[in-house]
Amino acid sequence: MLDALSLLKKYWNHDSFREPQDQIIQSVLEGHDTFALLPTGGGKSICFQIPALMKPGICLVISPLIALMKDQVANLQKRDIKAIALTGGISADETIDLLDNCQFGNYKFLYLSPERLQSDWVLERIKSLPINLIAIDEAHCVSQWGHDFRPAYLKIVNLKEFFPKVPFLALTASATQRVQDDICTQLHLQQPQIFKKSFARENIGYRIVDAEDKLYRIQQILKKYSEPSIIYVRNRKSCLEIASQLNTLGFSSTFYHGGLTTREKEKNMKSWLNDEVQTIVATNAFGMGIDKPNVRTVIHVQLPENLENYYQEAGRAGRNGENAYAILLLGPSDVQITKAQFLDVLPDKPFLKEVYIKLNNFFQIGYGEGINESFSFNVNQFCGQYKFPVLKTFNALQFLDNQGIISLSKEFSEKVTLQFLLDSREMLRYLSLNPADEHVLTTILRTYAGVYDMPTALNLNLIAKKAAVSEDEVVTILKRMQQKEACTLITQSNDSTLTFNEVREDDLTINRIAKFLQQQNELKATQFEAVVAFISDKNSCKSKLLLEYFGEHNTKECGNCSVCIQKKKTAKSPIEIAENIIGLLQKSALTSREIENMLDLTSEETIFALRMLLENNKITINNQNQYSIL
Repeated sequence: MLDALSLLKKYWNHDSFREPQDQIIQSVLEGHDTFALLPTGGGKSICFQIPALMKPGICLVISPLIALMKDQVANLQKRDIKAIALTGGISADETIDLLDNCQFGNYKFLYLSPERLQSDWVLERIKSLPINLIAIDEAHCVSQWGHDFRPAYLKIVNLKEFFPKVPFLALTASATQRVQDDICTQLHLQQPQIFKKSFARENIGYRIVDAEDKLYRIQQILKKYSEPSIIYVRNRKSCLEIASQLNTLGFSSTFYHGGLTTREKEKNMKSWLNDEVQTIVATNAFGMGIDKPNVRTVIHVQLPENLENYYQEAGRAGRNGENAYAILLLGPSDVQITKAQFLDVLPDKPFLKEVYIKLNNFFQIGYGEGINESFSFNVNQFCGQYKFPVLKTFNALQFLDNQGIISLSKEFSEKVTLQFLLDSREMLRYLSLNPADEHVLTTILRTYAGVYDMPTALNLNLIAKKAAVSEDEVVTILKRMQQKEACTLITQSNDSTLTFNEVREDDLTINRIAKFLQQQNELKATQFEAVVAFISDKNSCKSKLLLEYFGEHNTKECGNCSVCIQKKKTAKSPIEIAENIIGLLQKSALTSREIENMLDLTSEETIFALRMLLENNKITINNQNQYSIL
């Protein structure tokens, strides 16, 4: 058996561990329950992957993020490490097959969501597996004080009863001291070894920039820093608009949000990862598992809803250790707008109950029925039928999803139905005339026996994997076949898939989870107050404020944030500024923005001096908003 460092070199091509990865690995290998707080970019996955590879048996990884599970499984498989993920949308038969593979196929990693542990038969199968380590990723979800509490995480502790000698490893990237303590309590960690890496990112300058014209500010930033950038926005519409505007202005950009197909997401992400475009404009659906070392700037166009998310997103800058910048653009009415978008649309108990009842009625689910039934679901159509506000309804659905009542896939899906119109003899002739298509079409024939007889729903991802081509190639081949009238092909787009995880019980269901709803709403309000305090404080180092929020005190000022830089500047008197402006305007008429940039002033300094000059009749302004000397 190779040692930890040899495995790191063999599979990940790294020569050394990051602090404190090696200590965490050693703790796990010695059989200790372990808690690890490793901020964004700290390499959490290595901490359970290496010890799991060193021990006989299989590592059980519990994670709430389907996209991250898929990403980690794909990365392990690329390294010829056998891994499986039990994600949503997998049938009972497929689940049985996958668990059989785990038991008899020498697999090293089984990824699943905490909700899967609520199925008794799944739990029974897991109990029979040779589990060597239980890793709980995003462990803050186990705490009611965490920023993404999921009650299903509370059931993880039951595994202690079945695997009393198997170490638990709880991992999180952002948790306050209260949440850290709660994680250890809720998971019943026995005398846990605790490892914390400081939240300090000394190479990141946190900047809060006042900006009425945010697009203009983004242009300035991207001109100054030409390296890769992430721009975080709140919704899909802003993704498209800002990416389009930046492309028009000559900045190569793409976009990423939860409404794209898997193929579109992969294509757009790949173009950014490969430095084909400078900027990716994204919602917070983007980022989990992304480790691009040369990101120079992370720009937030709107306020984040909590400092945990902000810290994680900002932390995607500067992972190569070079100087990088997390820039939050602050508009004059952003606090009021964000409050309306985050807090005023939180569902209360009566609204949650109404949405739940109407959701069951929408799909004609009877009382005591519905468990494990799945449906294509369009949120806008549902809201339109019952005249529900969209944002508030989405929050209610998301809460029901977090509680495990329903599963709502966040990913856009494309349903493809196919029927071959040729008989088997004509199909052989078609394949001989189109040899480039043969591998994909024979894969379909082997996988779907009834495709000659009836319209058959295809799993594009499965076909693409078996044929070793992209999903785009599969669709292109089938469309070419359709044009030759050799098949019927129907593609249908769905916003999401909704699965009912419990039988319909109305009052019983809502009453059981109502206390969590109230706790969530109170927590979100408290977290948003912390965001407002963070951006409003004009005197305290931004890095110090973030570190204090996460429980690190007595830290030094960073010298690199917007507040520290302002402190270093020698204050200019309004009279001195006014004289400098007069000097500029003697050469040509200028806008306030041009004056601000040429004299390296703040917006407030520029506006105050210009008003003073206007009031004293020293300058005038024309209809093109240019100032000139009278």
